[in-house]
Amino acid sequence: MLTIRHIMAAAALCALAAPAVAAASGMASANAMITTQPSRFSGPGVYTGPPALPVTLSMIVAGGGPQHFDTVTLLKVLAGKNFTAEAGKLTKQYGKAKVGNFITVFNFVVADSLKIVTAAKVKLPSKPSPDPANGKALAAALWNAGVIPGGWSVEVMLDRAVSHPVHVQVMKDIDAKYGIAKDADYHAILATAMHDLKAAYML
Repeated sequence: MLTIRHIMAAAALCALAAPAVAAASGMASANAMITTQPSRFSGPGVYTGPPALPVTLSMIVAGGGPQHFDTVTLLKVLAGKNFTAEAGKLTKQYGKAKVGNFITVFNFVVADSLKIVTAAKVKLPSKPSPDPANGKALAAALWNAGVIPGGWSVEVMLDRAVSHPVHVQVMKDIDAKYGIAKDADYHAILATAMHDLKAAYML
């Protein structure tokens, strides 16, 4: 059963979440917090601002909650009726083994991020936003989290989900547990899935 403490802790997470569509002035302010510093897997682009915790909480709740988070459950919510087709596309594109690793690593990312932010006593929001049951709205919020001037970055999306320092620590923990190759695959497959959601929903 989800407790208030668990739900609040989940708000500080990541795959596996980021802000909803902002007003133009808000986007300008957010863009000012994006530097051209190189990221590990996605070229230039690092977000140095505060995390969008209500959207992160929405992602975790959509995936089953902090104690029972499951990447497949999250993807079913995000993709909706297109889930089977999307799972098949990713498997064909990357192979069954890499997709399986992606799911394992994403689950670890959520658990590790929760551990880090709980230990840090991060102040958390009281409720998720957007509605965790609204796959299209959540996909839009996650996509907009990764928008950078002139493009899109999965690493900026993850920075906005949990903050850049937490994102970096989680990557180090992934490398230590699974290796850098699986970390790179996790970022690549997540980026592909987000581009597919953008196309499906015409975001």
